Amino acid sequence: MKKELNERLTQVGPGTPMGEVFRRFWLPVLLDSELNGPDEEAVPFRILGEDLVAFRDTEGRLGVLDANCPHRLASLSYGRNEECGLRCIYHGWKFDVDGNCVDMPSEPNANQKMKDKIKLTSYPAVERSGAIWIYMGPKNKTPAPPEYEWARFPKDRMAAIKRFQPCNYAQALEGGIDSAHISFLHRDFPAAKKSNSGPDNVHAKFAVGCRNPEFSVNETDYGLQIIAKRALDDIDDVYYRVTQFMVPCFQMIPPILVEGRLKTSPVTGNVWVPIDDENTWNWGFSSDVEPLTERQRGVMGPEGIWGDLDDTYHAHQNAANRYEFDLERQRKYNFSGIAGVRNQDAAVVESMGPIVDRTKEHLGHSDSGIAMFRRLMLKMADDLENGKEPEAASQSESFNIRSVSVILGQAEDLHDVLPDLAAGEPLKSEAAE
Repeated sequence: MKKELNERLTQVGPGTPMGEVFRRFWLPVLLDSELNGPDEEAVPFRILGEDLVAFRDTEGRLGVLDANCPHRLASLSYGRNEECGLRCIYHGWKFDVDGNCVDMPSEPNANQKMKDKIKLTSYPAVERSGAIWIYMGPKNKTPAPPEYEWARFPKDRMAAIKRFQPCNYAQALEGGIDSAHISFLHRDFPAAKKSNSGPDNVHAKFAVGCRNPEFSVNETDYGLQIIAKRALDDIDDVYYRVTQFMVPCFQMIPPILVEGRLKTSPVTGNVWVPIDDENTWNWGFSSDVEPLTERQRGVMGPEGIWGDLDDTYHAHQNAANRYEFDLERQRKYNFSGIAGVRNQDAAVVESMGPIVDRTKEHLGHSDSGIAMFRRLMLKMADDLENGKEPEAASQSESFNIRSVSVILGQAEDLHDVLPDLAAGEPLKSEAAE
């Protein structure tokens, strides 16, 4: 990839081509547990290179504003959240959830009309699936929030988590849509997991036995279907794993097939939301057809996925301690020497540096999904610069999909069954028909 294209793919700040693409979509920015109740402390955060502040006003309405007061640029994160507005502690200027300046007590009465000319940047916000989501694009183009299946489940059926990653969104996301690495990076040796090494562990059998799957990629109205086909000489069946990529930064990894021929649950989604060009929030959403048990919440929670996180959502296993790499573990128990699937992912993508230099790469067939992802994202940026809005942003219902793991016979065609297998639960409007 040329240097200029790599920069175009990875730069997401205000006014950048890719940044404008991201701003056409709803993005999760805070766990709902991070944001306090009405008239409580405002929460500062950074997203797409912008510093913002979120709060709930006296009536419980969500407000997301530019983090700095337009008077002298003091931080509004220290503001007094009172009487349906956030008041700067420096000179008392006050703003409502829409960014209107509603009080300017430091100015004389003769200058009170000044406040009517002051407008702070504000973004629409909604609360769903355990997270606060915002839309940062043109107000007259605000789409409906996307209908991700896991985003519509009640809270007793889902879990939302997030983790800080010190790298660009694109390389982290590319790790998520790369299905080839499971045969290597995530490989456990039989001695490590005896319970998962028996004859019913279909996933392990194919992942270990077929290290060079056949890939095909389908472009869809929501993004990409990345299909990995694994076959073994001594087995008549074929193992398909269908990874879903939904523009601009959402992914659904196929569930692990331990026994049987099909698995589409639990429904899981991963999101890589750029903080800026060199840092990313990695979100995880998990849901199931039944209310989650305490054990499931533990497995789907941050400790079950990433291990220990500190209060700022930084992982204990990180570059500073080499992700607790252990040579003995690598020799005896797993391929990587690192404990935990997601920590293995983090180690490799973060080891590439804050922004990987793609001019030095050499892509092969196993990188088909990666190449298509880059082409799709760059095309959206080009189209938007030429006045064509991303169609997926306004097609919220198309995101109601699932990833799939399925075993089929040699004579069976995946595309005959994939539409039904990959469909999410019916939307309320569809169910009513």
